[in-house]
Amino acid sequence: MAEAKTITMNKPGWVDLSSSDAAGAREFYSKLFGWKADVITDPAAGGYAMFKLDGKEVAGVGPVQSPQQPSAWTMYVLVPDADAAATKAKASGGTVIAEPFDVLKAGRMALLADPSGAIFGVWQPKEHAGWEVDGVPGSVCWVELDSRNIDAARRFYTDVFGWTAKDSSVPGAPAYTEFQLDGGTSFAGGMAMPDMVPAATPSFWMTYFAVTDADGVAARAKELGGSATTEPQDIPEVGRFAVIQDPQGAHFGILQPAPRAA
Repeated sequence: MAEAKTITMNKPGWVDLSSSDAAGAREFYSKLFGWKADVITDPAAGGYAMFKLDGKEVAGVGPVQSPQQPSAWTMYVLVPDADAAATKAKASGGTVIAEPFDVLKAGRMALLADPSGAIFGVWQPKEHAGWEVDGVPGSVCWVELDSRNIDAARRFYTDVFGWTAKDSSVPGAPAYTEFQLDGGTSFAGGMAMPDMVPAATPSFWMTYFAVTDADGVAARAKELGGSATTEPQDIPEVGRFAVIQDPQGAHFGILQPAPRAA
């Protein structure tokens, strides 16, 4: 198991799942990725649980807050000040879905939407500093924005978090953006919503988990009651991926990275 990376502000650093059946979700993901779900015993935590991989926190899961809320994964950007981030998001054309609030002693958070409507969170760490490991099988390896207004979204994330947008498009494929911070390694991607996606689908962030066998994990997800909304397929020089829907309807991606050149 790789050691936890140093947590960097203004980058994605946590994901969690709001589920219509949190207990069922805990069972599904534990069997799919080998995670262990530790439910927080404090009643004030509302049944929230930490998914752990070999003892290291990789994601969270809790019940939806209302029957109308769909099951969904949420990506969080780590920030030094959640209130300041929310204020800056509003000034940059975004929307505050949930105003900043404290989460016990773990941290302070807000839920936001970018100008294209994609929902995400900001997390100001206190006792909880985000995922303890990423980029290894069974942990987050990539997050990706599918946007109804990618130009506005790029400007928004640049203004609010200081991200830089790198054009990594290839001939014959849709335009693709990689997001970086201070010229470092890319940590997220973004693209215009594909034409095949139903018009009613809003902009969204997709979380991808690294796997060693995309076909095997997709097959296992189906055995556990999920489905593959995008069957395993190759992305040249990137790897093999699939998009999975869990039994409660939440979507996530899996990515089997391509072997690195010697």
